[in-house]
Amino acid sequence: MFRKMRRFKQQISQEECIRILKEQPRGVLSMIGDDGYPYGIPLSYWFCEEDGKIYFHGAKEGHKLDAIAKCDKVSFCVYDEGFRRDGEWAMNISSVVVFGRIRLVDDEEKTRWICTNVCRKFTDDEEYLRKELANALPRVQCLELVIEHMTGKLVNES
Repeated sequence: MFRKMRRFKQQISQEECIRILKEQPRGVLSMIGDDGYPYGIPLSYWFCEEDGKIYFHGAKEGHKLDAIAKCDKVSFCVYDEGFRRDGEWAMNISSVVVFGRIRLVDDEEKTRWICTNVCRKFTDDEEYLRKELANALPRVQCLELVIEHMTGKLVNES
């Protein structure tokens, strides 16, 4: 069902893909938007290693949720900051592309759990987290992406 990577010699392992998903703060979620146009938006996220799912949080209405209501198939792309080899100008960047199905999370406790973990990816300030959850949680819609296929590769920009 999913294509094999054409440039397979650049493919990175599933373990490396998971490392990138765990470490990077943001990615681009892409879906089918209005009138069949692609719609990709940058989002912060949390990859839960225990269940292998990717979680997002955002507003309870908007283009993203309208698109998901029409089609739950999405892709999500994350890439690292890259590195340069000595004496080279080009960056070497690892990227991960995930394909899967996304759904709205309706359970209040799961929403709190997701928001807590997304926030902890950016800060360990428990007072900030407590205030943020108290103020924003009622306005948050969380999303759960179930991964159906994932590939990653290391690309040299030259």
